[in-house]
Amino acid sequence: MAKESFDKEIQFLRMLVLTSGAFSRQQFAERLGISVHTFDKTIRRLKEVVSSVHHNLSQEQGKEFSETVRFSYYDSTDPLLLFLFRAKSVKESESQRISLLLAAMNEQALTVMELLDMCCSSLPSDLPLPDEKTIRSDLKYLEEVGVIKRETGPRPFRYRIQDDLIRSLSDEELLDLYDFVDVMANTQIPSVQGYLLRDGLKKHLLRNQVEQYAVEPFLYKYHYYSRILDEAHLFTLLHAIRHRRKVRFLYFSPKSEKSYASKNTNPLFERDTEGKAEKTLPLKIVYDHQYGRWYLLSHGREGIRKYRMEGITQIEEDESVDEVWYEEKKSELTAKIRYSWLIDTGRPVTVRARFYNPEGSEPNFVKERVMLQGQWGQIVFEDEHSFIYEIIVNGTTEIKPWLRSFGSSCEILEPASFRREMIAEWKEIQSYYESV
Repeated sequence: MAKESFDKEIQFLRMLVLTSGAFSRQQFAERLGISVHTFDKTIRRLKEVVSSVHHNLSQEQGKEFSETVRFSYYDSTDPLLLFLFRAKSVKESESQRISLLLAAMNEQALTVMELLDMCCSSLPSDLPLPDEKTIRSDLKYLEEVGVIKRETGPRPFRYRIQDDLIRSLSDEELLDLYDFVDVMANTQIPSVQGYLLRDGLKKHLLRNQVEQYAVEPFLYKYHYYSRILDEAHLFTLLHAIRHRRKVRFLYFSPKSEKSYASKNTNPLFERDTEGKAEKTLPLKIVYDHQYGRWYLLSHGREGIRKYRMEGITQIEEDESVDEVWYEEKKSELTAKIRYSWLIDTGRPVTVRARFYNPEGSEPNFVKERVMLQGQWGQIVFEDEHSFIYEIIVNGTTEIKPWLRSFGSSCEILEPASFRREMIAEWKEIQSYYESV
């Protein structure tokens, strides 16, 4: 995953998708908390990423960045946002050096000193030459992410590309594997690492002269680009959870007027930010598939806290905590969200709803959906026309969209206040459709 933070580009792309490019340069810059000049540099950088992905863009689409996003909306081959991860994952000098290392190890297993000599003789003259420590650091990173492996044997150790899986499978088996990875990366979460595996398999198949149509059999529509964008922080947080470490970040709530703040190194240009500096212990990560949102549940000075992942910027790991204390806080969180439909920690209430069976329909898709998505709720009564579903939840806010999505097939029975609330909402909707 990415070694550098790219909060600015992520926030910009999220705004671009949500507004369809309706903001002016000045409005974008104000919302991001940066200058128009910095905004223009960001645009140029992202256009470079786009041009590396889509070589056949029309001149108009190349000029208008928002058109490029629309162009890739149905593009299941190479999602634009994935390439943001790749383009921002390493610095330019690292990119050149790592490319040379991988190309050399693809042909044969080499030692550190052999790789150092190769890099020094092959790198462009305008880039700094690496030392042995740098090469060892690169090899350690590549080995950690599974790209290369160290061969067994005496010192000095030799390193080669980790491609045993690909070399052991036939083209037919690779196509089956590619189709599986393609479906999983586009329909499951997290997705970015699946896309990276998919891209590597695709390139290998095309090098083996497999027809293009054979590796692009599916078409997908992305409802929530943000689920890809927010994975920039996902693996950092998962690492912190595994190692019981606190994290620090600058947080922008959904109600904040800004979604990013530039990190100024010159004291003369420091500015006030609307973000809030947070230090907290990550305990759990939750994904809301209905709205495509990631949430972080953690423990801070004020107890259990909830953060929307898209508001987190400048994230860094901090000190580790005692294992016993960590387990105490995790148990505390588990108790609080025991009856949460998603992440609500409010007062538990019992919700009863009547679901009406579809007329003359087999199978009963209403009941099947309730049984599939109803979590720990139970059907407590049933006749030939309907059934009553009952569940204890922390408040009604989070379960409301799910119940409302059944339309006229669902009637809220209890609590009475929730029933009145739903009646008022449906009356409001009805008023929108009254004749003028």
